[in-house]
Amino acid sequence: MVPSRNLITDVAGVAVGSAHDATIRSGLTVVVPPQGCIAAVDIRGGGPGTLETAALALDATVEELHGIVLSGGSAFGLAASAGVRDWLAEHGVGFAIREARVPIVSQAILFDLLNGGEKSRLSEAYSKLANEACETATEEAFALGSAGAGYGATTANLRGGLGSASVAVDDQLVVGALVAANPVGTVTMGDTRHFWAHALERDGEFGGLGAPPDWVHPRGPPPLKGGPGENTTLAVVATNARLDKRQARRLAIVAQTGLARAIHPVHTPLDGDTVYALGTGNVPLEDPVYSLALIGSAAADAVSRAIARAIYEAADTPEDWLAPPAYRQRFAAAL
Repeated sequence: MVPSRNLITDVAGVAVGSAHDATIRSGLTVVVPPQGCIAAVDIRGGGPGTLETAALALDATVEELHGIVLSGGSAFGLAASAGVRDWLAEHGVGFAIREARVPIVSQAILFDLLNGGEKSRLSEAYSKLANEACETATEEAFALGSAGAGYGATTANLRGGLGSASVAVDDQLVVGALVAANPVGTVTMGDTRHFWAHALERDGEFGGLGAPPDWVHPRGPPPLKGGPGENTTLAVVATNARLDKRQARRLAIVAQTGLARAIHPVHTPLDGDTVYALGTGNVPLEDPVYSLALIGSAAADAVSRAIARAIYEAADTPEDWLAPPAYRQRFAAAL
């Protein structure tokens, strides 16, 4: 089974929907896994904003997850989960308690409130966007770059974005990653157009530049955004492997490595860096230790590649935005 789209939707049954609003300069992305999907989460940032992550703890009773929301808007964006929950309930999806169905929807947010735009009545806006994202969720190709949760995102020097990547671990196992990249640091190396994740690139997916020639890591503090709280990178990794909750948790932990290979610095005190892991259960693991190690390694690489793709695919930053230029704007002369 070879991935055909280089997206998280190469994992069969995983659907992704995005929506954004140019007026508020923000958006969100919804991941709808197949029913019965096992899920876990790992949070490394020191300032996370989340909902329903406690339900994914190893000692919690519920093992499956029905929806994941990645959203801009900081705490205001948390209103989106209610909209996703309502949409899933209307479609008969949820944890069964007699005749009732309770959708388990987890959410993580990033900060994109300083790019300008109309920022009043944000909670209402995210609730509306949530319904739109659910209605357009697809198991096929979807937009990258300036879309969904990545629409209002930034890095220290460039516009951020939504990214995705996938990899075939073997003839049956597939791993995919989805990220909303909004880090406090950089995804490119110093003042160059080369990506920290260059060693992991496949098929020129973010320019095929490789390493910068004769590059020396600059001394001194790394470039950061204007303030330490204006950040966070969110990710979802999915695999068609059959995992239990403990294995899914380990997958999320290993996948966090992908952030460290693509962003400098990462996991800072006010980041909300969060990685979800999903196992759809279609392919049993031949070896629960070795196979999981292979899946985790592939997931970490896919996360790194997705982060670079998010920045590489970003649309030009509009002139009236309070945000840095997009990758292709800044490096237009070299492309």
